[in-house]
Amino acid sequence: MARLLRAIRFDASDAHVFPKVAGENEWALPGSFVFTAAPGADPAALTGKDRQAFVSGFLALGSFGFTTIVSVADADETDIRTCETVLSEFLLSRFGAPSEGAALSAARQELAFARDLAEGAPVNTLLALKREIDEEGQVREQFHIVTPPGDKPHARIWDVVEDT
Repeated sequence: MARLLRAIRFDASDAHVFPKVAGENEWALPGSFVFTAAPGADPAALTGKDRQAFVSGFLALGSFGFTTIVSVADADETDIRTCETVLSEFLLSRFGAPSEGAALSAARQELAFARDLAEGAPVNTLLALKREIDEEGQVREQFHIVTPPGDKPHARIWDVVEDT
């Protein structure tokens, strides 16, 4: 079975930092194209919630909102075909893809990248992303696994002691 990424929320923070929040358990992908593919797009000019979506948001398929964390999940062929259709329709309507064929091809490329990120990772592996603009003005992405804290205690930043 193939692997894809699903939007996941641990709390309501995404609703406060992104312009539109992803729905829980929606299929997702990095989606950097939303910041670069539109005519006149300039990721360096983004501010506020749009900037936060650029820096750390995965794009959810369906709501086309953003999520900070995704989870690796099993996906069958029906899931993959549905994602291709939803994304290609979005590329046609929102980004003016020149044809249905071009939109479907671009959707398949985006989903192939998301599948590559998920392949080989155990189901429920959590991933986060960081985007930035490099010195040449190119968008760079870094992905990392989010590991829950183990039995190790947090570092103490102060101690409370009684006055003597």
